[in-house]
Amino acid sequence: MSSFNPRYHRQIILPEIGTTGQKKLDASKVLVIGAGGLGCPILQYLTAAGIGTIGIVDYDTVDISNLHRQILYGQDSLGINKAISAKERLTNLNPEITINVYPKKLTPKNAISIFSEYDIIVDGTDNFSTRYLINDACIITNKPLVYGAIFKYEGQVAVFNYQNGPTYRCLFSEPPKAGTVPSCAEIGVLGVLPGIIGSMQANEVLKIILQLGNVLSGKLLMYDSLTSQFSSFAIKRVESEVTKILASAKSFETTDYDLFCGIIQIKEINAEDAFRSKKTIFIDVREPNELPKIECLNPKYIPLGTLNEELSTLNKERDIIVFCQSGIRSKKAVEMLLESGFKKVSHIKGGAISLYENMPDLTGL
Repeated sequence: MSSFNPRYHRQIILPEIGTTGQKKLDASKVLVIGAGGLGCPILQYLTAAGIGTIGIVDYDTVDISNLHRQILYGQDSLGINKAISAKERLTNLNPEITINVYPKKLTPKNAISIFSEYDIIVDGTDNFSTRYLINDACIITNKPLVYGAIFKYEGQVAVFNYQNGPTYRCLFSEPPKAGTVPSCAEIGVLGVLPGIIGSMQANEVLKIILQLGNVLSGKLLMYDSLTSQFSSFAIKRVESEVTKILASAKSFETTDYDLFCGIIQIKEINAEDAFRSKKTIFIDVREPNELPKIECLNPKYIPLGTLNEELSTLNKERDIIVFCQSGIRSKKAVEMLLESGFKKVSHIKGGAISLYENMPDLTGL
């Protein structure tokens, strides 16, 4: 890198940064997990600032519902993997840096090897199982973690595992019960909020690299976009939480973080496969007046509200397929059955509507 680059002139002339600081940025390697609402502003500002190597992990594709807040993407990005699409946009913003993409899901099997290649890890995810996975991998690889989270109109920012500071588990030793904290997809989010929180995360990354100001270690900063107020509280390092993760490092690759967070994996089948199923108990969990009826499957009619009372009438050894009108209530029914000890349970994608639209010629069955 030359001693002067007009691209970075406005930050180089800051006396606390200068060419020495810019060289530090150029030599740094930052991994961003998630290229969604938080990841987009994080990636945009780190790229513009001249971080030498940026890694992007995201296995999701761009959907039209993303565009109101995920500002790296446009109509031409729809259906494309987010990490790949983000790289294309970011390369146009700054072709002088290296951008590595990992268009796959972060798992305990690949996290350690990926994290080992970077200096700082940035969490732009939106679910608890991945947050705990990221935290534990950062502890094992001894990497600082820049954390951010959003909920409706509020956001949080913190830096974990920085210079023997507290970790995410020191703040949240256990995840909330599954289903008690809705996702942005379920409850919504103000479009500008991830831009604000993501920018703050990018700011913490730059402070860590440049060794400027007070890094948000040992503190959780909270922002309310409706009142424009900030608040914070201190976080203490809990040594037992850190020791526990280090002691389990050898078994990290086999850790089931979905199970730890109480996430139940629900098997989903399409209507065509449902009609081909043999020796299966079908359960219609809709209310009695709902149409269309799918009599050809000879279902048991058990409305979702009475399912718990009817569990004793069902055979746990039989395959059970549940459906409702569109597939939402049937997921809840499957959760209830799995929690009650049923093993061979699935639900129909699209529910009775899909079944009706894909009704086969019954003479051929």
